[in-house]
Amino acid sequence: MDGLPVGNANDLLHFTDGSLAYAGRHRHDTGHRLHTHSFVEVAVVTGGEGVHVSPDGHRPVRAGDVLLLRPGVWHGYEECTRLDVFNCCFSPELLHRELAWTREDPLLGYLLWTGPYSAERRGMLTTRLPPEAFAECVGHLDALAELRFRAAHLHRGDIIGRLALFLSAVARTVAGDREASAHPTHPAVVHAMRLMEARPEYRWTLCDLADELHLAQGYVVRLFKNTTGLPPMAYLSRHRVELAAGLLLHTDQPIAQIARSVGWPDQNYFARRFKVHFGLSASTYRARFGQSSVRLEAAIAVGAGGG
Repeated sequence: MDGLPVGNANDLLHFTDGSLAYAGRHRHDTGHRLHTHSFVEVAVVTGGEGVHVSPDGHRPVRAGDVLLLRPGVWHGYEECTRLDVFNCCFSPELLHRELAWTREDPLLGYLLWTGPYSAERRGMLTTRLPPEAFAECVGHLDALAELRFRAAHLHRGDIIGRLALFLSAVARTVAGDREASAHPTHPAVVHAMRLMEARPEYRWTLCDLADELHLAQGYVVRLFKNTTGLPPMAYLSRHRVELAAGLLLHTDQPIAQIARSVGWPDQNYFARRFKVHFGLSASTYRARFGQSSVRLEAAIAVGAGGG
């Protein structure tokens, strides 16, 4: 990935300074080892076949399949036969700044913010593009890939625009897979999400949240579940484990300290929640993805089969 806005350090992929988004084609003839990344990734399979490995297990993939992964989710590919993948990656900072409006959109809000957290999806969302949507998505990705050769400060609007067009096309397909609401996300739900995300270390209760919103607790739960498929405290739990994953990968803080910093002073409870979400204990996750590539390969050889 030399010369691209995506860097690689100890098998943790990350964005280089000043980068907004990246789109590029990648070919896997045999497989691609397990790794994680600190950005949002949307992978569109454009040809061949293989098996996608993630906390959700082993899933066969072929042309037309789409995989969205939130930051911190580990994954890889096995048993590949000329597997072509068009990867689109963008930073969490872009999601929280230029794409912050998507949180209130009924389709993009589900695709990027709530869908990967709901229904025990562990930070992932999958769909399959029909032919027309597939052609549209590949067209947007080709245009976004071309933009990586242009000066970002001169083409910021183009990059964000193409990314938004691609994500909208995927979101429409995902909406067709479920009963999607045609209404914007309720302002109280958006406010609640931002409150909890701004202070994850605070020991939030439903009573605290309802008081902040000046609403009845039962009404807050109904609003939240209707929009996200989750009660508010479950949404907070998923946000916390995502934050914890970043700290495990990017810092040498003790796990107990990380647990406290994301709002779980009980390390045992943190351990249970982390393993439910990522399929690995916090210590195994750090050892596998936060150390050298040699150690990573050894960990994969021993433990990758469990998904």
